[in-house]
Amino acid sequence: MTTTYLLSDNLTEALLFLSHFMGDIHQPLHVGFTSDKGGNTIDVHWYTRKSVLHHVYSVLMSSIQVWDDNIIETADERFYDSNVDGLVDALQKNITNEWADQVQKWENCGGNKPTCPDIYASEGIKAACDWAYKGVSEDSVLKDDYFLSRLPIVNLRLAQGGVRLAATLNRIFG
Repeated sequence: MTTTYLLSDNLTEALLFLSHFMGDIHQPLHVGFTSDKGGNTIDVHWYTRKSVLHHVYSVLMSSIQVWDDNIIETADERFYDSNVDGLVDALQKNITNEWADQVQKWENCGGNKPTCPDIYASEGIKAACDWAYKGVSEDSVLKDDYFLSRLPIVNLRLAQGGVRLAATLNRIFG
């Protein structure tokens, strides 16, 4: 009985870790520069609110929070009436329509590997350099131009992370 419980507990913990890791590795600043702790030390303003390019809900937010929360929350409020189901539906439609020809590439690692974090991290640092950090310096005020130009990248990384998590779970349990 104890062995069964421990196995079940370990499997649950492993699944939680895998899903969290898959989300984190697809967030560009989570594979950002160590010199600024992935955007945690870059103070910015998200519209009128002080933020950092990373932290979660503190009085002084970091630039990574912009990528962890602010872009998604702003999109959810503006385009989906604060209904996350609408955002999820839009991502699913993009996966089956706009990005349909890319999904198989996202799912496969080659070499019969169940997952390929090296590829995901390489894509992430490229997105961090090309989008997250670009045009951002200490005390930058990030508004519509930043939000609207980065939202497609955030949506793409969310979709890639979801597709890859599903594919990884299918390979493990399939």
